[in-house]
Amino acid sequence: MRNSCLLCLALTVSAGLGIASADPLSELSSFSVFDKIDLAQLAKSDAKTAHGPPMNNPRFLSVQSVYVLPGSPAQHMEAMRRWNPTEHHEPKVFLHGDLSASPGEAAFAKIKSAPDNGPVRALVNATTKMSNDLQLSREEAAKWKGGNGALSGAGGDFWISVLTARARAFSSGGTSAQAPYDHTGSAVRAGDELNGLLREEAKLRKQFSGLLESTGIGRGAGSLKPDLYWELLNADDVAVATLGAFYSRDTGGNVQAADTYYYASGGYYVTLTLHQMWPVDVNGKPHTLIWRGDMVSSASLADLHGVEKLGSESAMMKNIAKSIALFRRESAH
Repeated sequence: MRNSCLLCLALTVSAGLGIASADPLSELSSFSVFDKIDLAQLAKSDAKTAHGPPMNNPRFLSVQSVYVLPGSPAQHMEAMRRWNPTEHHEPKVFLHGDLSASPGEAAFAKIKSAPDNGPVRALVNATTKMSNDLQLSREEAAKWKGGNGALSGAGGDFWISVLTARARAFSSGGTSAQAPYDHTGSAVRAGDELNGLLREEAKLRKQFSGLLESTGIGRGAGSLKPDLYWELLNADDVAVATLGAFYSRDTGGNVQAADTYYYASGGYYVTLTLHQMWPVDVNGKPHTLIWRGDMVSSASLADLHGVEKLGSESAMMKNIAKSIALFRRESAH
């Protein structure tokens, strides 16, 4: 049925669009939840954001988005690769640091100057008590000797040590080298969670098979070198220290990217964001059609049902829409 609509889809697109845009729309329809897209209308409107396919694991959620920007895929991928949310006034990200040069302790020194706000104080309190909400290995938790968990003091030293060791482990062995979150008894592994998310999304696994294979996401270190970074951000009013890896590749004009938080001190186990970009013509001018898929694994989601689960998914959609709007606004300058 979807293939039979391709001709209709091409005819509904504005007459000012180039004929080459039919292929991106066909490809988009083949793996995403978006069956019909009017490029001319989308270029003038906000991003479309929708629920992803239902997932069998109660810890998992997914959201998909699509939008259009003037310019080429390569241009927007470079802007995405260099994106520093703190420079663009992203309110949920307190600190951002680049780890591509070296994942040594000095790269995390900024955590000592974290702002004094409610979410950061919540992390300090959890660190002081070595709360069960913290996602650590037994060995990591054992290194906390007690005292004040302030990030400007012993708490900052503790998290610098944790983040440095985990970043170095990822650089050498990917997610398979990450220690499990097991200091409270049950063992959760980042690689298992990423693989679980991808198992639920057969169409996405097929569409991004080449990129995923080269990144080694969910397994060991891949052949494609990532841009590594860390952030201190707000997740449900608690500051969360995260480690991320961003991968991208150009497949003859079409660009794909994968961005993952492979470690988080709390809030969620892992996240994975996939991007596909196609060059398209809108009214005779070069534009980029961008699809984005966000997936998250979080222990807190497993306790939600019915309306609560829908509310969490709607909140995720709203946050993603805000993030895209910020990126679109900044990219226009």
